[in-house]
Amino acid sequence: MLSALYYLILIALCTVFLVVSAVALVVCWPFDRARRVVHELSRVLVRIFFFVPPFWRLRVIGREWADPTKSYVIVLNHNTVVDIPALYLLPLNFRWVSKREVFRVPFFGQFLVLHGDICIDRGRAAEARDQMVGKGCEWIRRGASVAVFPEGTRSKDGEIHRFKTGAFTLAKEAGVGVLPVVLDGTATLIRRNLAFDWRHRITLRVLPPVPPATVAATEVHELAQQVHDSMAEALREVRMER
Repeated sequence: MLSALYYLILIALCTVFLVVSAVALVVCWPFDRARRVVHELSRVLVRIFFFVPPFWRLRVIGREWADPTKSYVIVLNHNTVVDIPALYLLPLNFRWVSKREVFRVPFFGQFLVLHGDICIDRGRAAEARDQMVGKGCEWIRRGASVAVFPEGTRSKDGEIHRFKTGAFTLAKEAGVGVLPVVLDGTATLIRRNLAFDWRHRITLRVLPPVPPATVAATEVHELAQQVHDSMAEALREVRMER
């Protein structure tokens, strides 16, 4: 019953923020091509979502590594849809790379369009990579970051699996650093019956960014493996600290 009530509250909040974000996009477009205002509105919505339930605990480690004055390619592990709002806890303006199907989901899809998130067709790998790199570089030139799930899909067992190289190719092409982010606890916030776990803890750990010079000097497969290994180790450490 409590979960159903909270879903209704979230639907109402999302409707209001969707309308306000659309208006903000139109009004601010001439002087806000990086869509910072729309992004900040989503950050407000996320803070409401996470902080209204009194017994949810959110821990952000390494926030200082996320420099809001810089652009990054952000890479993070993927367990569930909750990963997406969790990243908005960081003080960065970013665009998501997301599969085409997500753009058709009510509320989610409309927010993605308003944000200017990057739509790719996963069924066409080469074309998807070109779309991600082309649109990603365009947003980075505007001063935004780009967020990517380098595994390409959700992890079914909670572990971090092999990375695809598209995110690291984008970082090379754009001349920016890679910011690794590890999430733990998002997979079990919503139970299988869609009820919320009202006593839950989520940890978001930001790792030191890989500098642009290192990205430029490292072959993409090697870079992907190095970042994968550092994130897998960080996830193990986070779980040991529970």
